[in-house]
Order: sequence, then structure tokens, then C-alpha cells
Amino acid sequence: MRTTLKRGIGRGANGNGHAILPPGSLSPVTLYRQAPPAKPGVLKLVGKFFFFLGIVAVILVCGLVGGFYLWAHESAAALHGTSKQDKATEQRLTSVPDAKHPAVALVIGYDHRAGDGSAPSRSDTMMLLRVDPVSKTISMLSLPRDLTVPLWCPSRTASGARNGPAELVDHGRINTAYTYCGAGGALETVRHLTGVPINYLISVNFLGFIAVANKLGGVWMDVDRRYYNKNVGTGSTDYANIDLQPGYQLLNGSQALSFVRYRHTDSDLYRLARQQQFVAAMRERVRRSLGLTSLIGIINTIAHHHYIDVLGHFDLGTIGSYAKFAYTLPPGHVFQDKLSEVTGYYELYATDSAIQATVQQFLNPDVGASATQTAVALGRKLHKKFTLPPSHVTLTVLNGNGVAGSAANASYLLGQKDYKIVLPATGQPLNAPNWNYFRSKVYYDPARAANGKTSGQQIAKLVGSADVGPRPANLDTLCNGALECVVTGSTFHDQLAPVVIPPTPVRHAPSVRSDPGLTRSTLAGLKKRMPFRLQLPAVVERGSYLDTCCGDTPVRVYRLGGTPTVRLTFKTGSQEYWGIQESKWTGAPVLSDKSLTQRVGGRRYDLYYNGSHLHMVVLRSGGASYWVVNTLLDSLSNETMLAIARGFRPMTR
Repeated sequence: MRTTLKRGIGRGANGNGHAILPPGSLSPVTLYRQAPPAKPGVLKLVGKFFFFLGIVAVILVCGLVGGFYLWAHESAAALHGTSKQDKATEQRLTSVPDAKHPAVALVIGYDHRAGDGSAPSRSDTMMLLRVDPVSKTISMLSLPRDLTVPLWCPSRTASGARNGPAELVDHGRINTAYTYCGAGGALETVRHLTGVPINYLISVNFLGFIAVANKLGGVWMDVDRRYYNKNVGTGSTDYANIDLQPGYQLLNGSQALSFVRYRHTDSDLYRLARQQQFVAAMRERVRRSLGLTSLIGIINTIAHHHYIDVLGHFDLGTIGSYAKFAYTLPPGHVFQDKLSEVTGYYELYATDSAIQATVQQFLNPDVGASATQTAVALGRKLHKKFTLPPSHVTLTVLNGNGVAGSAANASYLLGQKDYKIVLPATGQPLNAPNWNYFRSKVYYDPARAANGKTSGQQIAKLVGSADVGPRPANLDTLCNGALECVVTGSTFHDQLAPVVIPPTPVRHAPSVRSDPGLTRSTLAGLKKRMPFRLQLPAVVERGSYLDTCCGDTPVRVYRLGGTPTVRLTFKTGSQEYWGIQESKWTGAPVLSDKSLTQRVGGRRYDLYYNGSHLHMVVLRSGGASYWVVNTLLDSLSNETMLAIARGFRPMTR
């Protein structure tokens, strides 16, 4: 045992030969080598790089987004008119709560601002533009600048400014209202003429046409005939220069403006048709080709040069909502309305009844009109919707706008139309659950939707600016079992809209003649130059002949969509021109907005309507398209247009 302890082996040893007790002497300095730090791996270095890169990217993106947001808001604000006259005019507009509701804008095209010290300004363009997110439609109603109407202006106040109540100042051409008292006069004149509440007023300098069209790279338009005027030498005229060939083509800004404003040899009615064609073409061009770069360029051009002034309550979100609506609009939902029964030439006249009939078409676009008109033109049986007569429709009217007597007045007026008025069973006041209704509502009993929906649509036309839908449960007690429940909104002003019953379409015999020899020899000489089979128009409008204006050939051959195309121009009457376009370019922008497609005799026809008028028929065959294009005023009947298209006969190669 002693030996073991002395040797440091046993309980008192720590195994290294030194005893634990007593402790050994300690060295005051300890020397040791520290292991070198491990080098970071490649993945860790890459991760740190991308982490810091991500932080920098986030900072840059946030800065760009914030800057773009501020720039966009400033640009939107720059569109807003800021003069004293603009502010006074804006007070006369009817407010609309947001872009989810239908809105009407008065678009005025002018040479320069009224009262800027130069010659009197002229409003060459006056157009009502209506967007309806509910029915997903856009309507255009152009007013002829030479239309003779009562002229209304804001009255002068003690300070001499024109911001008082509207007053009748004269009778004359509608465009002179802008000359007399600026945008306020144009607004009051159009509102008194049509009775349409106007939410926005858009003034467009004609230079803006050129700038925007050029920023978009041009606008695709169909030119109905040869347009030519050259001011040189002794034959100079007061008209602007123009040099356009017939056919579907890409026009730059100056060419588009010359085409839209042309009125050398025709009347203002033709110019209105060209203006509406330009608006539709511009919308299609924007929808197809507008990117971030071109959008920024267009906004900068408009905002900094003040080509467009907008009056009304709007912001960047409103602009974005309307732009998205126009971009996603279904094909065939753009309507171009024109005043009917217009008489005169240099000065135009229209009756009040004709104006109101057109206004009702403008306010109530019928997306089913094209199908109805086509069925009639083809001699097919119409399937009419059954609608209950007013005497079989029960309805309750509730006040949703807070205006005293609103529901009672609407009940009385609808009762005069033979509707059966039902009061709440509990004797409660005729009040909706709240008074926050902007547009009126027509709710039908969802259990009787088959009859309720169509009857509700008829009532909505009477009430005006009304939406139709199934009745919510919280109105069941108040509506007391009525088939229809009307809630008056802020858009109801104690009067019903006039009911305009569109005439039932009547089929007429097409005005055509069989004349394949009219174009056979000309097309026969061209068929070997074409990369597709030509179609011979064996049927033409009865009074038509090939146009030989200005010494040019009536058949034009040019490149369209990268391949040769043929355009034939026909003249009928003294001022009307229609055409046939044959092309292999089946992706032309104008072809994307068809109203409907029909198969007749085993062939496919795409139909393009302006309201109830068939403007273009397109036959698709063998990888090519063959268009029949109506006159600017759509003077060829629907039956005539279809007969011409059905008369196409393929030529041998």
C-alpha cells in the first residue's frame, strides 16, 4: 500500500504520476497553440453575396415604385384643369362615386382654348362617351358640329365671370357654344339638348391626336376611298392637304388627324363617322400594343404639353380602373350611335323625338341587337323573350337616397304606367335600410327569377341609371311579397325616362345585282401575284360602280401584314363608298372585335356591327380573309351586306 501511494498510484493520484494532495506547484505562464479559424465555404460566401444583393435590390425597387407612384400621381393631377373657368365648369358636373358605376364624359376637340387671345376657338368635335362596367359596354354618340340647337351658357355674375345659373343665349350651330363661353357653354348646351347627366368633361387639343397616335406607332384604320388635296399654285384651296389611298392601313398622327377632320367634299355627318372610327381604332391600338415604356411616354407627352384637360372627380385609381375596363371589354361591346333623321347640309336639323330616341339607344346599348338583326336579315325565326305586362307586375318602392318624397313620387309615376304598387305589410315608412344608394336598384324575387329579371330590366329603363339583380334577404319584409322591389338612388330625380320601344326589325330584299364581269378581268390579272386564292365578287350593290377618282385605279394592290393585299373601291350615289379587302393577314387588329360568327351555306362569316347596322362582313377561307366594308354612314342594308359576302366565288389559281 505504501509503495503504491509513493508511486502516485491509487486514490490520491490523477493518473499522470503526480499526487492530487498536496497539489503540485503551478506555473505562472501557460504556453499553448490556438487552432487557426476555419475558412468559410464557397456556398456561405455566395449566400452572403446574394443576401446583400437582395437588400440592395429591395431598396432600389422600393425607390423606383415609390418614385413611379409619385410621378403617376403628379401626371394624373397634371391632366386636371386648374383655371378659374375650369373650376367653375367642374362644379356643374354630376359626381359619380367610383369607377364601378356607369359614367358619361363629354369629349370636346378644339384648335385652341377659347379666350386665349387668338382667333375664336372652334370645337370641331363634340362626342358623348359612356362607359358602363355593369353591362360591360362603351357607347359613343357624336353630335354634328353644324347641328342647329338652342345655345345655353352659364350666366354672368356681378364680377362678370360666367359661373352663374345656365341661361338660353341664342340658337345656332352647337359648336359655337364653346366659342361663346368655353367648355361651360358646351357642357350646358349638350346637357339641355340630351338630358344626359355628364360626369366628366375632356378637352382635347388636336395636337394631342398627332402626339398620342405617334407615340403608339400609328393607328390602324380603314380608309373608305381616295382622299387627295394639294394646295399648290393657282389651284390652292382653304382646305388642308391630304393624300391617302383607300384600304386598311397604318396611319401616323398627321395622317389620322387629316382623315378625321376631312370635310372637303362631304358633310359633317361623314366626319362624325370618321371620328368614331378613329376612337374605336385608338382603343384597339392601345389594347394591343401599350406597354410600360409607351405608357410612360404617352403620359409625359399629354401631361407636359397639356394636350388633354379633364374636369371631374378622378384620381390615379379611377384612371387605372377605366383603363382596365376598356382593356378587358368583350368583343362587340362598343356601340357607335348617330343621330337619325338629320336634315340639311351646311346647317343640320333634328327633331326632339329623333334626338331622344338616339339618346335612349346611347344610354341602353343592346348587346343582343346584332344577333336579332342577323336573324332577321337571314330570314330566320326570332325567339322573343316573354315579358309580363305591367298590370301583372307587383312592385314596392323604397327610398334609398334620403330625399323626402322620392319613393312616393316613384310609386305614383310607376303606378301611372299600370304597375301594381304594394306597400310594406307592417306600415313602415317606405325607406330602404340605408340612404347610401347612388344608382337606383331594381331587385326581383329570386324565387320567380324567370319573369322577375326581364320585368326588372323594363322597370330599370324607366327609372334610369338603375341596376337589376336578385333581392337580398334583408328586404323581404319591406318588399312584402312583391315581384319587384325598387330602391331609388341619387340618380333618380322624380321623373321616369321616356320609353323608346325599338321597332321590330323587318327583313327587306337585298339591293344587289349579279355582275361578276365588273371585276373579273382586273382580278384575273392579279391572281398570280397573290399568295392566296382570290375571291370574285359576283354580287355587288345595285347602284354601285368601280371608283376611278383622281385618275387612280379602282383596284389597289399593296402590302398588308407582310403580304400583298387587294382593295376594291366601289361608289354608290354621290358621296358613298364601300369596299372589298382581300388579304392573307388574318390577324389584322380590326378583325378582333367581331360581334358574332355565323355559318351560312357551309362557310364561316364574322359579323361586325355598329349598333343595329352591319358595318363589315368577313369571310374566312383557305387561310385568308375577305372583307365587305360598308360605307361611312352604313348606308348599305344588313341584307345587302350579307348578300355581297355570300356572292364571293373562288377564282382559279
